[in-house]
Amino acid sequence: MRQVPVSYLVIGNGRLARHLRHYFSLLSIPFQSWHRGQSFSELQAKVAQASHILILISDDALQDFINEHLQDSKAFIIHCSGSRVCEGAYGVHPLMTFGQELYDLVAYQQIPLLIDHDAPELTALLPGLNNPHQHLHTSKKTQYHALCVLAGNFSCMLWQKLFTDFEQALNLPKELAHPYLKQQMQNLLTAPESALTGPVVRQDQKTIAKNLQALTDDPFQEVYESFVSCYQKNQTLEAKV
Repeated sequence: MRQVPVSYLVIGNGRLARHLRHYFSLLSIPFQSWHRGQSFSELQAKVAQASHILILISDDALQDFINEHLQDSKAFIIHCSGSRVCEGAYGVHPLMTFGQELYDLVAYQQIPLLIDHDAPELTALLPGLNNPHQHLHTSKKTQYHALCVLAGNFSCMLWQKLFTDFEQALNLPKELAHPYLKQQMQNLLTAPESALTGPVVRQDQKTIAKNLQALTDDPFQEVYESFVSCYQKNQTLEAKV
């Protein structure tokens, strides 16, 4: 299964593919790339030359792509889905969010990687990378990814909401909330168990009611209500432990 020298092929052209290609370039790791804007004959030629193939496409397309185009490959085949388990490929999920702007080398090198429990070590899967990493049992991947989405993606929606409404509804600069965001993040990093504050923690029912009234006809009213309900249920569960 191993070939010498190492030859990477990066498949895809989304944000993760762009970041990974940049990371490889910063490390002077040679690679080839392919995306759907190119011909499948070119893909076949590059697959034949590759020792390590990274498939960075949508989760729903992964298994079909592997079955259709990589069945005969002897390379290490790696996907980066945090939730999927794919036959014929190993999962390596970067625990990071990838924006439009590319990062510097130090930022990339600090990204933790979650590797399928039955996969080889990182040195075999991704030669040349030395990121912090842990193996995670594949049976836990959906739970792991759900937690990542809850904390990362959904919290992003809340801050986007605040920034937009500050400017459009309240005529306040969104930058006014930056210190609040930074301190909330710092509190979570240093003392996560006590970082949550506000009317829900204080059980200030009148303030909660006024908050909900202020969000009438706003889809985020349902979000607020769900968080109140979730907090109360979680408190009940913790009390039983």
